[in-house]
Amino acid sequence: MTLIGYHASHEQFAPDELLAHVIAAEEAGFAAAKSSDHFYPWSERQGQSGFAWTWLGAAMQATRLSFGMISAPGYRYHPAVLAQAAATAAIMFPGRFWLALGSGEAINEAMTGLPWPEKSERNARLAECADIMRRLLEGETVTHRGRVTVVEARLWSRPAKGVPLYGAAVSEETARFVGSWADGLLTVAGADAKAVSRVVGAFREGGGAGKPVVLQAALSWAATEAEAIRDAMDQWRAPLLGGDVVWDLRRPQDFDQASRHLSEEDVRAQLPVSASLSFHEEWIGLLLELAPAELHLHHVGRNQHAFIDTFGARVLPVLQPQVARMAQPS
Repeated sequence: MTLIGYHASHEQFAPDELLAHVIAAEEAGFAAAKSSDHFYPWSERQGQSGFAWTWLGAAMQATRLSFGMISAPGYRYHPAVLAQAAATAAIMFPGRFWLALGSGEAINEAMTGLPWPEKSERNARLAECADIMRRLLEGETVTHRGRVTVVEARLWSRPAKGVPLYGAAVSEETARFVGSWADGLLTVAGADAKAVSRVVGAFREGGGAGKPVVLQAALSWAATEAEAIRDAMDQWRAPLLGGDVVWDLRRPQDFDQASRHLSEEDVRAQLPVSASLSFHEEWIGLLLELAPAELHLHHVGRNQHAFIDTFGARVLPVLQPQVARMAQPS
């Protein structure tokens, strides 16, 4: 059965605010949570970027929700250190934590001063780091010299059941690649449900058949249509840049400058924007047809408590029958 979760956006809210948001989301009926892991926000207008791993412990202690995290090993995080962080979270909160590994974006990783390579090289580095992390989580003492260096690393504190290591992908090509080694898929869902369907299909064709799929679904809702599009333009225009530029720009002001030309029509083409709850229910319903293990709603506006309360009271009850039907054996 699909868990409908709440996405905690560290780029947009201070850590103490986000803690209040996930507590409210659990009380409103959301069944899981997922956290971003940024060094910078996407835009200067967002204005935050707390350390997600510190926040994670507090959020999991304050709720009973299962949590997912996405991080990029090999740049800001050495894979051995990231494996240690994941192991500790899984020990403290058994059965409630998974970690997705991605190839990263320059805005979050290039601050280390390491060269920022092209996508094929980043994918190779990701696969190498994922293998190192899995071996450490399985109890091996690891020495490795390649794109990253590890010398006699061993995790002394490990969870009894390990940590699921998912692969993060946006494109069909990357989804097919992570299907060969990941325990599951994390991908984003935009206004075009058919596009995410193709990404999920590529993952399953690439070796991911039978493995869990997690969707992070961004949307903008407000009491009026004008507010909904205003919030989308203000808060989430920068991450909607197309092409490879989103992976290579290094500063929030660069994203603001590059995205200034995006129109309301451009934003609506990629992001579901509406004051209508039935509009969002229909779109979420299309995503549920992909049978994800988890579907995390990321409301991009500043009105988080209004979103949590309204969707908890009026949208989740509408979706639950569809989730229950999909869980029935055919």
